[in-house]
Amino acid sequence: MTSPALKKIPVDQVRLGMHLHELCGAWLDHPFWKTKFVLEDVADLKKLQQSGIRECWIDVSKGLDVAATFVDEPALVARRTGAASSALDVDTATDLARAAQIRPPAPVALEDEVHRAADLCNQARAAVISLFSEARMGRVVFSAECEELVHGISDSVMRNTTAMLSLARLKSHDDYTYMHSVAVAALMAALARQLQLEPDEIRMAAKAGLLHDMGKAVMPRDILNKPGKLTDEEFVVIRTHPERGHALLMAGEVADEAVLDVCLHHHEKTDGSGYPHRLPGDRISMFAKMGAVCDVYDAITSNRPYKQGWDPAESIARMAGWAKGHFDAAIFKAFVTSLGIYPTGSLVRLKSGLLAVVTRQNDAALTAPEVKVFFSTKQGLHVPPRLLDLSSPGCTDRIIVRESNEGWKFGHLDELWAGEEALRKIGRKR
Repeated sequence: MTSPALKKIPVDQVRLGMHLHELCGAWLDHPFWKTKFVLEDVADLKKLQQSGIRECWIDVSKGLDVAATFVDEPALVARRTGAASSALDVDTATDLARAAQIRPPAPVALEDEVHRAADLCNQARAAVISLFSEARMGRVVFSAECEELVHGISDSVMRNTTAMLSLARLKSHDDYTYMHSVAVAALMAALARQLQLEPDEIRMAAKAGLLHDMGKAVMPRDILNKPGKLTDEEFVVIRTHPERGHALLMAGEVADEAVLDVCLHHHEKTDGSGYPHRLPGDRISMFAKMGAVCDVYDAITSNRPYKQGWDPAESIARMAGWAKGHFDAAIFKAFVTSLGIYPTGSLVRLKSGLLAVVTRQNDAALTAPEVKVFFSTKQGLHVPPRLLDLSSPGCTDRIIVRESNEGWKFGHLDELWAGEEALRKIGRKR
């Protein structure tokens, strides 16, 4: 006998917030590896609508009903957050539910997003310079323009994960302090998206990334910009920047708990050896764990006065070696998935002997991205650049190893994936 909570409905009536109980139709047509879950991600809804499934069963005791009106949704929010209905303020629940209904922007191709992302990088750099200048005077005012910028960064990442992440990495060492904040904002948004957080939470993650290093604004310039290893005494000073930044945000107009927490705890480690409070993993929030991963990745992939940044793929490999005790395992795994095992811009060698730059990720096969081949190691010659989709059915080539450009010293790798115009916009090409 069918439970009264179960309803069979056409797929075109399915919407976010419904609990999928069972999909009707052939198993091969099923777009999900899991069953019986609340549909929360727009990408999953699109997969369902584009599959061969025409009908499904929903459980209205665990999610939204077809006929449910908006007033029913605060109860769903309460269930999803684990809060009792009586303990959740109706206005707050309604606001959360409304935020959860925000639809992310439609995906676009890299070539369509990269120029828009380049403009955003320039706007973000100016905004962070202004924020740091305010901080040096003892206050942080997060203006409406900054809020719009956060939305712009998170929306760019939701349209195309690659463009903003990869461009923000291409900072000069002179811009590191400012553009590091922009890069971490983009990385946080991408990781939040991979973790299937709501659109408003993705934007909160981007905001936390943008403000995570505000304490650096009040660090002594000679220490902050030192072109070499810090002394023990200098390191003691620099380790105060999370608490200094937290105090600045608290004194200013920033009241978001997640933002404050990431600022204060993005240098904590899951084994309890981090700073400033040596928190064990179970006392570090999800957002702070996200901040820790994103902060380290951008730091080690960036060029500094005393060190050339590591290749994206090399950085992922090295971080994997540090993961135990440093990063939360589930967060780090999601982070790698959000970037790809071979992140965009990585130099790789193919089985054929060709060298290529990774240009686009393949979510269905992380080891088979789209690449642009440009050099033959067998002939020792450049070849006409061409795109190659390693996941296509007719492709017999594959990546056999990541390469370091330290030995090759190719000067045009970024141009191969981003294009001249985008690099010109961010000041990397005249």
